[in-house]
Amino acid sequence: MVHLGRLLGLATAMLLILLPPAPALAITAPELRGAGANAAISADMHGRQLQGAEYIKADLTKVDLSASDLTGAVFNTSNLSGADLRGAVLRDVVAFASRFNGADLRNAVLENGLFMQSSFTNARISGADFTNAVVDRSQLPRLCQRADGHNSITDRDTRASLNCPQPKG
Repeated sequence: MVHLGRLLGLATAMLLILLPPAPALAITAPELRGAGANAAISADMHGRQLQGAEYIKADLTKVDLSASDLTGAVFNTSNLSGADLRGAVLRDVVAFASRFNGADLRNAVLENGLFMQSSFTNARISGADFTNAVVDRSQLPRLCQRADGHNSITDRDTRASLNCPQPKG
């Protein structure tokens, strides 16, 4: 009986060694979380507490998110073109390949945000605070062309928060 147990253990070990492992299938984040990965979206989301909300491939075009707290929110491949984000707090946001084109970011706080492959074409950024935010190098010159003002929430200058060069003259 003792020999049979050892034999079975040896056979199991040999199978584990000799059989190739099955390939793991990649599962994207939305698939892991299911269909409910996106937080509820409505045209007027002014002043909401949306800390940690997730928007994956979400259409937030022209949505009013002004004065909302979006600390730690995730915007992956989402469209925020024309969105109103005036005075919104977007600290520690992750926004991968998202569009903020024409968005109103005046006086918004984007501190420590990660905006890799995201675009800000024609976004209004007067008074926005980008302190320690990661923005694609290709976006910085265009942002610096429009950067002006002072953030009333953090008391920081927009140009300085983007590390823009001092204007000549």
